[in-house]
Amino acid sequence: MKKLKIVFAGTPEFAAIILGELVQSSHEVVGVMTQPDRPAGRGLKVLPSLVKQRALELEIPVMQPTSLKLDGKYGLEAENTKTQLEQLAFDVMIVAAYGLILPKWILSLGQSRHALGCINVHASLLPRWRGAAPIHRAIWAGDEVTGTCIMKMAEGLDTGPIIAQERMPIQSLDTTATLHDRLAAQGARILLEVLDRAAHLENIAVTEQELMGVTYAEKIKKEEAKINWNQPVNLTDRQIRALNPSPGAITTLNSEIVKVWLSENISHRWPKDANLKPGQVLELDEFGISVAGADGVVRLLEIQKAGSKRMSATQFAKSVQLKKGQFFA
Repeated sequence: MKKLKIVFAGTPEFAAIILGELVQSSHEVVGVMTQPDRPAGRGLKVLPSLVKQRALELEIPVMQPTSLKLDGKYGLEAENTKTQLEQLAFDVMIVAAYGLILPKWILSLGQSRHALGCINVHASLLPRWRGAAPIHRAIWAGDEVTGTCIMKMAEGLDTGPIIAQERMPIQSLDTTATLHDRLAAQGARILLEVLDRAAHLENIAVTEQELMGVTYAEKIKKEEAKINWNQPVNLTDRQIRALNPSPGAITTLNSEIVKVWLSENISHRWPKDANLKPGQVLELDEFGISVAGADGVVRLLEIQKAGSKRMSATQFAKSVQLKKGQFFA
């Protein structure tokens, strides 16, 4: 079996998990591309991406171009990256949650090195949820199944043909955090299967994406975090779980902002003719805080006050002396 030399492009935790599996495989990661260091956290301290941190630990050379457009504002950075890649002995480029669209010049370079060219690990069953936030959007939309695709990259946003894919059910209490970890592990495993097949010189077939069923997973906007208690409770529950671990669903109690991290739809436990006032606290018990929505009841399970750590909803209720009949807004 031929050992493949890999350039890996990725930025957040999803990519760092896959990079970790790659470096433990029989293949060799000879270079890493990731986004530039950026301010993060409460103090907005400039920090390297998780992929860069992992690469530096492993002493793998890192490239951090602001852009890959040769004729753009950061054209010099792009040119320098192009020169570095052309001089680097690699077979395949693997991309996972990198954050930059690969232009034609880099796709052509990848194709010139290996039949696989540049391949992408994407956390959805394409063509559903192309784009930046496929895990968030799948949960928020109420999808029952998602999965991972290994895709040969083409010009455009997640438009290339599929090399391999595998389904994964979405559980009723899944958050973006829990589903993210399972999908990253799944993606790494499927990717390594593809690379091993290529290393054994197997012919790897690709399947063009269906034209029907294309949806786009747009990046989560800050204004989407606010809970609207007048919406159906299934949407509230899915919104809360989709926005965990970031940015967190937001509501207010006594005019103070709190974040809700975990919930469950318990409408089936309440009579359908119950007189529900959206946002009203209906019940407090050892399980959590039951709150009315437009058409049912959602139980809040984990909450965070400003300046505090996450806590169970029961602990939160005691800390603020919450009473039945009060309203979240």
